[in-house]
Amino acid sequence: MKLKKILNNNAVLVIDGNEEKVAVGTGIAFGKKKNDLINKQKIEKLFIMKENEKLQQLLSRISEEHFIISEEIISYAEKTIGMKLSEHIHITLTDHVSFSIERIQNGMHLKNKLLNEIKILYKEEFEIGLWALDMMKEKLNIEMPIDEAAFIALHIHTMKLSGGNYKETLRQTTIVSEMIQRIVSYLGLEIEEDDISYQRLITHLRFVLHRVKHSDQYSMDLDMLTMIKHKFAHSYQCAEVVSKEIAAKYDIEFPESELGYIAIHLERLRD
Repeated sequence: MKLKKILNNNAVLVIDGNEEKVAVGTGIAFGKKKNDLINKQKIEKLFIMKENEKLQQLLSRISEEHFIISEEIISYAEKTIGMKLSEHIHITLTDHVSFSIERIQNGMHLKNKLLNEIKILYKEEFEIGLWALDMMKEKLNIEMPIDEAAFIALHIHTMKLSGGNYKETLRQTTIVSEMIQRIVSYLGLEIEEDDISYQRLITHLRFVLHRVKHSDQYSMDLDMLTMIKHKFAHSYQCAEVVSKEIAAKYDIEFPESELGYIAIHLERLRD
């Protein structure tokens, strides 16, 4: 395995057989020059990525310390979740973490408007984000706001094999957030973040959006739906009004059966 290019002290581009790879290891590039052999025992991670060029560009312009921190977060996430994340996370999360650290050091705090929804929808990933904040505080002596834990959580979730596309995940989480805001306003509620009914509603709305997107909605007995419309009239009207607003804005159609289930959750929240 020959060294082709030094990216930083802890990352090098190597030629292994006929393949170009990025090798990562503490001090792996120390005292090395082009065409030197790389000791395999020094390699902690080896990337054979479709996006090698992007990774090289990223590693050449960010702090080595930021790269190491990002890799620690990824390793901890994979161990905690019990699965390998998409290789693309080595670019997206590293870029985000580095930019976030620079932002905070310059006194720029970016609020995450989806913080509450992310905490509930992606609980495991959010816990990993909190761990990352503690680790950055210990290593960099920097106080990262809790909003950053939510940003990290979203990156981790979308890099799981089943996590889907980042933009689509962000879109759905944004829609859930807007629906919650409209519901709270319509019903005139004051809710607590740790209210189990509130958490169930957020989770339910996420699954509603998933089902509607894949044309896989729950069916509901017609008599049951009629009863909900009469017994929980205010909650059903709320579900109807909010769904129409969201449908107009995001081109989403909510079947009546889904409105019935949403109304049940709203009634629980009102109680």
